[in-house]
Amino acid sequence: MRFYLVKIYILIIKVISLVLNRLMINQYFKNNKIKKLHIGAGNRKIKNWLNTDIGNKTIMPVVDVTKKFPFNDNTFDYIFSEHMIEHINYVDGLKMLNESYRVLKSSGKIRISTPDLQFLINLYLNSNRYDQTQKDYIEWSYKTYNLKGGNVTEIINNYFQSWGHQFIYDKQTIENSLKEAGFEKIEFFKINESNDKELKNIENDTRLPENFLQLESLTVEASKI
Repeated sequence: MRFYLVKIYILIIKVISLVLNRLMINQYFKNNKIKKLHIGAGNRKIKNWLNTDIGNKTIMPVVDVTKKFPFNDNTFDYIFSEHMIEHINYVDGLKMLNESYRVLKSSGKIRISTPDLQFLINLYLNSNRYDQTQKDYIEWSYKTYNLKGGNVTEIINNYFQSWGHQFIYDKQTIENSLKEAGFEKIEFFKINESNDKELKNIENDTRLPENFLQLESLTVEASKI
């Protein structure tokens, strides 16, 4: 008897969650002419964006990017994801991009910011030619992540293994993935820079010391034609 009560309770919670999800989504659509989807928002809500995540303490719509998005085709004008796609494997990353393409309107744009493999390669290969930002980053990493210090390999391994990272992209790989999903007009930008006003100044560069997010990241935009 207790087993069935637990199953009923879980089912009720799922139904309530689905209803709440749909209510929040519908409310956003009602209040916003330009439809903008923020994937993997975490605890950060961007004004006038539909901020979504897969389970956190902040109340927002749930979107599991490894599954079909709960939206109709051609729904959004913009999609944004910041330091999220590296937390799923390469195949699921392709699923996310394909779903993003599906729910974007024609001429819609996606912007993705993610750790840059080239940044790690540069740390490893250019030990005799570090600029000041790289030197500061290395020192900060040793202290912040309680590493022994003295060998940049520690930082690189920590970066691959920590925070649930599963796949670190370089420019060519993310570009190939976007093309495979159907995207065109692929362009790379610095953090918070864009030719589109809706995509400017949306990265959260305050979560790391100055210039570190730019050092770590590659940022790309692509269009659905």
